[in-house]
Amino acid sequence: MRTLILDIETVGESWSELDNVTQDVLTRWIDRTAKTNTEHETMLQDIKASLGFSPLTGQIVALGVYDVERGEGTVYSVGDATSTTDTSEGVFLYKWRTEAELLKEFWEGVSEYEVVVTFNGRAFDLPFIIHRSLALTITPTVDLMRYRYLTQQSIPYQVDLQDQLTFYGAMSKRPSLHLFCRAYGIESPKIEGVSGDDVAELFAQKKFTDIARYNARDLIATAELYIRWQTHLAPPAFRNDEPSLEF
Repeated sequence: MRTLILDIETVGESWSELDNVTQDVLTRWIDRTAKTNTEHETMLQDIKASLGFSPLTGQIVALGVYDVERGEGTVYSVGDATSTTDTSEGVFLYKWRTEAELLKEFWEGVSEYEVVVTFNGRAFDLPFIIHRSLALTITPTVDLMRYRYLTQQSIPYQVDLQDQLTFYGAMSKRPSLHLFCRAYGIESPKIEGVSGDDVAELFAQKKFTDIARYNARDLIATAELYIRWQTHLAPPAFRNDEPSLEF
């Protein structure tokens, strides 16, 4: 089955550019619960730092895909308006696009795949992509949020590895991609000192290529984790293809 690994990086809007009503909606609960000015300020900073985790207050700045069977990937990145040339690095092609352009290209390409693989994608990446698409008046081409359980799904399957490896939440904790990689002997995307929490700062510093490379490392780690799941744990329908990865 043609398999696509998917991952996104996001940043939030500037707090100062939000209208007063939106700021009030986002902070109303801390006005009621904070017991001291210090506690109120800490909660406020947490809200400001988390704007990029919601498609209603954030945007996609990198969207990466990796074709497992072809062994090739593409990272679409927002930010480098001066660059119009696509560049390649290893098995990845880096393309500079607006958010609307990268979403259009994503929806055009994803319809060719039978399996779409994410890590925590059902709770984060896919809703974010869908809501940002609607905000930019872009129509999704396939329904990737149709059913949660693989036994209920049909092509295109959506394999959320965090769901699969925690047995749909049966484990008391939902480990991060880094922890699964560490346990399984897979190189973590954080090995070079960058994590998802650093993306907003990198974006502010215009280090767009660093964001794209981090996204590519996320894709590689997720692909290796998928092969481990496919080989040893997946339902028989997912084991028909010979797993192989070359980076």
